[in-house]
Amino acid sequence: MGAEDRESPKERRPHGASAVRRGGAGDRPLEPRPRARLDLPRVPRRTFFPEYDPEAFGRLSEKIARFLGTGRFLVWMTVTIILWIGWNVLAPGSLRFDNYPFIFLTLALSLQASYAAPLILLAQNRQDDRDRVNLEQDRRRNDRSIADTEYLTREIAALRMGLGEVATRDWIRSELEDLLRELEQQRTAGPEPAGRDEHDR
Repeated sequence: MGAEDRESPKERRPHGASAVRRGGAGDRPLEPRPRARLDLPRVPRRTFFPEYDPEAFGRLSEKIARFLGTGRFLVWMTVTIILWIGWNVLAPGSLRFDNYPFIFLTLALSLQASYAAPLILLAQNRQDDRDRVNLEQDRRRNDRSIADTEYLTREIAALRMGLGEVATRDWIRSELEDLLRELEQQRTAGPEPAGRDEHDR
């Protein structure tokens, strides 16, 4: 066996002295540092707070707010309250879970109201944002329509001014009628006598 075969794996080095990092538990090959690319978004930093999709949460809040504003919700809530109170008044004492004055029912309704109000406000804010965007688009559309109307008005005025200097069909017809009238007058008058022409000369 040669000298190269007797070398331990730790003594073998890759080509190039800069490819080995010394220190620590052993020699490790150098890894290129990741370069930040401008065409990729930055990775969001990890936080201890739970992450959620605001758009999905907004859509869910709008669905809940729409359901809270329907008659079906009022009917189901009324039926639930009647069954709740009826069960806790008419059922045997051992089966009742919320005796009078129905503290648990009051707590449930308070929690429902405390969650329903922010959800309704969030849905209204999203609707206000959509209305604001629609109003801005309508304003831009109206401005564009006004600009187009003013442009067409100027063009029509320019065409009218240009047509004032152009020979119209009625004007040409009147001129031709005058020429025909003059030709008819000359034809009816006949040629002048030759002697009269010499005398005039």
